Amino acid sequence: MSDNELGLFLRTRREACPPASVGLPAGPRRRTPGLRRSELAMLADVSVEYITRLEQGRDQNPSQAVLMALADALRMSSSERIHLYQLAKSSSPGFHCLGGAQPNREVRPAVRAILDRLDPTPAVVVNRLSEVLASTEGYRLLMDQSGLFDAGMPANYARYIFTDERARTVFPDWDHTADAVVAALKSGPFRTDQSVAALVDELSLLVGAPFTDRLLSIPSLPAASGIRRLTHPEAGDLRLAYEHLDLSADDDQQVIIHLPADDATAKALDRLIGRRPGGLRALG
Repeated sequence: MSDNELGLFLRTRREACPPASVGLPAGPRRRTPGLRRSELAMLADVSVEYITRLEQGRDQNPSQAVLMALADALRMSSSERIHLYQLAKSSSPGFHCLGGAQPNREVRPAVRAILDRLDPTPAVVVNRLSEVLASTEGYRLLMDQSGLFDAGMPANYARYIFTDERARTVFPDWDHTADAVVAALKSGPFRTDQSVAALVDELSLLVGAPFTDRLLSIPSLPAASGIRRLTHPEAGDLRLAYEHLDLSADDDQQVIIHLPADDATAKALDRLIGRRPGGLRALG
């Protein structure tokens, strides 16, 4: 398990920042399409040696001013800036987390009522362990034959993706899906959360390199939206647009909503869910 999430996040953001986006020429013989350490150091007005120490984890307590300068230099979004601050805070010597608190498995009645109103849209409520706590009937019909719910509720999405061979068929872009699962587990307290740490240890032992290699290389900022491909035994190949919606801090849960990304998927879901044609409209 990596002890240098701050350094990993900074390095991946640097390597993903094209020089042109910050007004620098690309130049010849560039090893990475992103910024060099020297370029980031110049833009943030810090030394190259300091950037190196941060990325290597030899300095994990940057000042607020340095964090702001790095975020500005890398053109970070609001969510990336918040995440950078949280990583720096959790890396500081004085940080303490309530790691003994159990993950919340209670879904409030109001949230269940929202799910009822979302039906037949496939939607699901998960906690920080990726446990499936509640879902719409549409999500059940979508995932019933995948093996996700074989062990009952709460099903664990991360455990399913990495330990059930059927997941590689259900999700044809399995590598991308696995990356997203690891990024989600690593977000938040991560190492200092005893429940998450126990799940990570379990998957490290059961799965080995396909999981542990990702722990070392995937930054802890999962995408909040995107397109996910899914192969259903009856409905065939589907393209689903997903949105992650965070509930309150007290809930410590997310609602994940899936919408058909094209007309073919919308029609296939209508047939699968047994609703009137056009009940689920494609985006766009």
